[in-house]
Amino acid sequence: MDVRDKIALFPHSPGVYRYYDSEGTVIYVGKAKDLHKRVAQYFVAPERLNAKTRVLVSKIADAQYSVVDSEADALLLENNLIKQYKPRYNILLKDSKTYPWICVTNEPFPRVFLTRRVVKNGSLYFGPYSSARHAYALLEFFEPAYPLRSCKLKLDIEGVLRRKYRPCLDLHLGKCKGPCVGKYSQAEYAADIAEIVRILKGDTAGLIREYTARMQQAAADLDFETAQVCKERLDILSEHYSKSVIVAACGADLDVFCLDFDTYVVGDKGVVPESGASGAISLAAESMSSPDKASRAISLAAESMSSPDKASGAIPPTAEYNSSAKPTPSAAWGNFMRIRGGAVVQSLNLALKSQIEESREAMLSAFIAEIEAQFGELSKEVIVPFMPDVEIEGVEFKIPSRGDKLALLELSAKNAREFHFNSLRQLEKTDPEQFKKQALEEIREALGMKELPMHIECFDNSNIQGTNPVASCVVFRGGMPSKKDYRKFKIKTVVGANDYASMKEVVNRRYSRMLAETPDDLPQLVVIDGGKGQLGFAWQAVQELGLEDKFMVVGLAKRLEEIVRVDDPYPLFLDRNSQAFRVITHIRDEAHRFGITFHRSLRSKSQIHSALDEIPGVGERTRERLLLRFGSVARIAAASESELAALVGPKLASAIHEALTNDMGDKGVVRESGASRAISLAAKTK
Repeated sequence: MDVRDKIALFPHSPGVYRYYDSEGTVIYVGKAKDLHKRVAQYFVAPERLNAKTRVLVSKIADAQYSVVDSEADALLLENNLIKQYKPRYNILLKDSKTYPWICVTNEPFPRVFLTRRVVKNGSLYFGPYSSARHAYALLEFFEPAYPLRSCKLKLDIEGVLRRKYRPCLDLHLGKCKGPCVGKYSQAEYAADIAEIVRILKGDTAGLIREYTARMQQAAADLDFETAQVCKERLDILSEHYSKSVIVAACGADLDVFCLDFDTYVVGDKGVVPESGASGAISLAAESMSSPDKASRAISLAAESMSSPDKASGAIPPTAEYNSSAKPTPSAAWGNFMRIRGGAVVQSLNLALKSQIEESREAMLSAFIAEIEAQFGELSKEVIVPFMPDVEIEGVEFKIPSRGDKLALLELSAKNAREFHFNSLRQLEKTDPEQFKKQALEEIREALGMKELPMHIECFDNSNIQGTNPVASCVVFRGGMPSKKDYRKFKIKTVVGANDYASMKEVVNRRYSRMLAETPDDLPQLVVIDGGKGQLGFAWQAVQELGLEDKFMVVGLAKRLEEIVRVDDPYPLFLDRNSQAFRVITHIRDEAHRFGITFHRSLRSKSQIHSALDEIPGVGERTRERLLLRFGSVARIAAASESELAALVGPKLASAIHEALTNDMGDKGVVRESGASRAISLAAKTK
């Protein structure tokens, strides 16, 4: 049966579908609220699909499905099947390392230690922690408050009663109370373990309240020894609680998810980066990676509450945008935080990668499923930047618009972008070629180009009130400067300070010559340093040469660093932390530097120009001889031909005398440059 006929029989039920290639390999796994409708969306006219999805559909040879009871079950089953089959075209969640967990063993006298391996033997695991330093800080906190055993002995009650074990050095150092020799009863030990578990689950505030009440009651009963023990633990707990976590004023139990993308959305005032507009809203883990960062994170939270726009550095999540331009990202950087009693107790960063353009809602759902698989049941309240494409029974997804929760979201947005940015910096160091290619891919996607801009050229004008007008052209190949291809131009046909006409002349001269000499080496992208005016005149030159279909031309305005496009009333604002923005501005700055350098050299040469330079036959050495003899250009003009002839010969003397006499103004003044005056001064000194 043909695959199209097969999917026509899919039921209208929630479930999971699987696509197979001709070799029987699973290439894609997806979930659906309605299997029949969802799968049918793939088998439509090819022009209605994006490029990557067309490739996926072309490889589908068979399709299977599994029906489940609810959409939430479909989400979990999809996540499990993706882990099992690792389909080529699915979103892959990459954590790039094994995160540490804190383990409480399943023994009569449990041990508490750090591990990177999760063994399903009944032990309790808390984590994963994005920073091993934070996990070790928790273990160090437990040592003075709860002197548990650190040995690997298999302790049991029978062995303790038969005095089977010998105490180790920790007992004598006061680091352990000695459960192995009966000095630490199983009931006392279990009570301390229960408190440790409560702390790891985030119920520190509850423990503080209990110890405060217990201390006050012991003091009232004159049991000062017990009151002192409670006070010591209370002090340790309070210090840990204030240094190791962010405390939200709302004091709620909730989960927060974030995704940061590299896509762009057309807005009311142009195109804004999706990562800033609504993608990077989360409670971020990185601010909690160590106790040292807590005070900084709390100050950032205060800044966010006072100025959300300033904190996020982008359009707030409530800003309006054109919803018809739905982004379909192929990569995202996810951040998850779990909050208990207003305190952050668990955190994780994950990178998500898909071989086809998934919707951002689908990527968020995949991220939620992975977190649920690792951390267990979600909180009843889940904060998200936008709604996922799945509903989970007993879980309410919320997008806060104001208050403490929005302040935490704004704080998390900074951390989500930081996670993304650090990932890119790591890529730049470990694989610079891939990093450059990724930057060019960002430019291609942002500008809607058909091919990768491996060859980019940028033009810039330079003059001072119309004097010495010049222009520069810099060339980047593969994202790097190609200085041998740089070109500089003297403006020939434009009089005065006219940037628009100068830009048209330079673009025309550059590409008319390239068409004649190297027609196969045209760039894919041309950047004009300027706004709509410069871009419009440059585009006229491109049209006159018939090159409008050969490459894309854009302008880069300096005021807001926005990209201006031909026949587009709305500018494009690139994310200032993106690779695309860095490459584009680097090219513009390089064109500006190259043009300014050329202009300065011409201006310096014009400063040493004198009337003698305009006389045929007078070279540099002749000019110096005349100035050293007579002292100034004015005195040379006043000298007789015979005096000049004695120095340079009768023919040249006649030409000099005639030229300088004609060059004198009404007041008898001859133009004299700075260099001429310097030589004159040297002559007077002699």
